[in-house]
Amino acid sequence: QVQLVESGGDSVQAGGSLTLSCRTSGYTYVNYCLAWFRQAPGKEREAVATINNDGRTAYADSVKGRFTISKDNSRNTLYLEMNNLRSEDTALYYCAAKPGICWIPSLVESDYSHWGQGTQVTVSS
Repeated sequence: QVQLVESGGDSVQAGGSLTLSCRTSGYTYVNYCLAWFRQAPGKEREAVATINNDGRTAYADSVKGRFTISKDNSRNTLYLEMNNLRSEDTALYYCAAKPGICWIPSLVESDYSHWGQGTQVTVSS
């Protein structure tokens, strides 16, 4: 059974930094995409960043240059380094997994079949 557990959410001031982690377990897929999504109060969930098994990445325009997605295969952990945080980054952040061939990292929510419970990031101005 695939499990995704996020951690690292916190309350920070605008301009600050945070790194989120997502520990994955229960799958041994060779090909996959992993991604971070977020959902702000009253808004739909949106893609933030994604990475495939080859290390190719893709980002939402709103976070390009500020956020970095990475993974440590030896620790089965996905990361999201967030810098220069803004109040509009406040949201519940989820990690997600898309098993299977994923040559092009996907930012499409419906492509992902496994989800974590989320970790809260609050940015105050």
